[in-house]
Amino acid sequence: MANILIVGVGGQGTLLASRVLGNYAVLTGQDCKLSEVHGMSQRGGSVVTHVRVGNNILSPIVAVGDADIIIAFEKLEALRWRHYLKKDGMMVVNEQEIMPMPVITGAMEYPNDIKQKLQEICKNTLFINAAELAHECGNVKVANVIMLGALAKNLGFKYEDIIEAVKMTVPARFLDINLMAIEKGFNAK
Repeated sequence: MANILIVGVGGQGTLLASRVLGNYAVLTGQDCKLSEVHGMSQRGGSVVTHVRVGNNILSPIVAVGDADIIIAFEKLEALRWRHYLKKDGMMVVNEQEIMPMPVITGAMEYPNDIKQKLQEICKNTLFINAAELAHECGNVKVANVIMLGALAKNLGFKYEDIIEAVKMTVPARFLDINLMAIEKGFNAK
């Protein structure tokens, strides 16, 4: 069984990422439950999606301290949701920084030591510059799929299966760029 938390801010594609993982689970013969929490996503607020994969999954919710993996599409969101991670869990973190409203208004400062804090919390943390790789693909909106590619490689997913999951999930008009993104993430160093 795997408990996965996908975190980010509105518009970063956490919901699509969860659906790709759900389709991957189905392709590989596993049960999967998803729970999407939208919150203030349309206003750039925090978004979290719970993904549970395994046999006979009864609840879609990942409990605090029970996440095997946290996929964070933004560094501060990784720090915000870190308490969900198991002691020996893994984090895959996009190095992108998106300023929340309190930082934009000057009420707070964006922490400059997030990467160090995350490495102290979780020794098994993979940082990836998904925004830069997405820019290379020609569309910054595919950073989420790049993150999935990096996760798939690090978890030993079969490349053909994650490709098929993307094909099952992404609308045809966006398929080519998303296939390019999954490949970029899978081959990222």
